Amino acid sequence: MPLDKVENGDSAERIDLDEWRTRARRFEAEIAKAVVGQQRVIRLLTIALFARGHVLLEGDVGVGKTTLLRAAARCVGGAYERIEGTIDLMPGDFIYHTYLSEDGRPRVEEGPVLRAGEDLAIFFFNEINRARPQVHSLLLRIMAERSVSAFNREFRFPHLVVFADRNRVEREETFELPAAARDRFLMEISIGLPPDDATRRALAFDSRFHDGDRLIEQLQEGVLEYDRLNDVARAIQSEIKTSEVLESYVLALWQAVRNPHDAGIEIAGVDTSRLVAAGASPRGLSYLVRAARVSAWLDGRTAALPEDVRDVFFETMAHRIFFEPAYELRRESIARDLVDALFKRIPVP
Repeated sequence: MPLDKVENGDSAERIDLDEWRTRARRFEAEIAKAVVGQQRVIRLLTIALFARGHVLLEGDVGVGKTTLLRAAARCVGGAYERIEGTIDLMPGDFIYHTYLSEDGRPRVEEGPVLRAGEDLAIFFFNEINRARPQVHSLLLRIMAERSVSAFNREFRFPHLVVFADRNRVEREETFELPAAARDRFLMEISIGLPPDDATRRALAFDSRFHDGDRLIEQLQEGVLEYDRLNDVARAIQSEIKTSEVLESYVLALWQAVRNPHDAGIEIAGVDTSRLVAAGASPRGLSYLVRAARVSAWLDGRTAALPEDVRDVFFETMAHRIFFEPAYELRRESIARDLVDALFKRIPVP
């Protein structure tokens, strides 16, 4: 693959995408040392990083979400910050915190979003649905614009990727994310228990998995060089092509997911003519294409194929399909059935 030249301000940098693919695979291998039995999750995380998209993680308590993000932060480099979603969290808690110093005077210090400045690479919002809607609104701006206004100035975070996880077990004192906020996440990734018995046995009985701090410290730092990922991402999107045939296939999937009944899609126990209240937006479709190009690049291809689109479709598009209230409580199973039926109905070119 030829070197790609990427303009960045007044400077020009040459990006060797073959070399960066090697780094990406090294990144995945490093994370797999700390997070075992989650190869697909690690691949999706890698795709999101190189597509420069934010990620919402879902999974039961204790399945390794925090370990995964800490491992990714170490291997990406740059600053890592975290905030806990609570019922009393306010937007200002992102920006600053106040305290009384030893001399008894009030002091104001920068909060987790501002603390690292432009070096902030990964921001983790734990249990995002415990926070109030006004907190979601501030997060939405940070995600959309990678900037925030505070102390009469504008702070920018050019290398930032936001990760959040949602508590889906407890429902008390939680606030569902609005559609606009969910649409800002490139992917929603579900993390479950490893499927094989050997990995489960290792997690339970191998003592090296019991000390998360030590596990993370043993990973190589800065494998991906966080401050170069934006340029690499632009190079991937420029270099990896999409054919007219593939584009027609993607548009057909998009149309069918917005109007499943008109596409002839049937799901047991579901009236597909009354299923979808709102389908994926054009932004969602562009995210799908971005992710598919990264998937193709990671597999060593110079053009995206239908298999790349299908591989990232559910995580990229399912959370952008909003069901009528009668079906919303069964979202998880219906969304999977809908995507499966979609793939069977729309012919692969």
